[in-house]
Amino acid sequence: MDPMTEMQTPPPQVWPTLRARDARALIRFLVDVFGFHETVVHGDGDTVFHAQLSWPLGGGVMLGSARGGPDDPWALTPGTFGGYVVADDIDARYERAVAAGAEVVRKPYDTDYGSRDFTVRDPEGNLWQFGTYPGDPRPVPPTG
Repeated sequence: MDPMTEMQTPPPQVWPTLRARDARALIRFLVDVFGFHETVVHGDGDTVFHAQLSWPLGGGVMLGSARGGPDDPWALTPGTFGGYVVADDIDARYERAVAAGAEVVRKPYDTDYGSRDFTVRDPEGNLWQFGTYPGDPRPVPPTG
């Protein structure tokens, strides 16, 4: 099959977003430590205007540099993001995060609904909870 005509997985339609004081360093951390894939990064020098990081099991995040000022169209405070990421091999991911300097909020634990989770903060202060719980199946939306 021609690579230009191959079917691709459509991108998610809801994107969690965050801002960073050092977006390029945060991108490296999220890719190298947590396992996101760098899909696209647009920027100039140290400033990232838009980045898209994909999660291997689906979904992803978008982020950019905090610009500050009254004309910032997406003025989110760096370090205020929180997200839950469905993952496997929770204990190995935890060890990699700790070795990279992530602040531990909660060590790996088992939930009463069958998930294994842990929570850390990245270098910008954002909360990331990784766990095996994929969520409940969604009902089929009505047609018409």
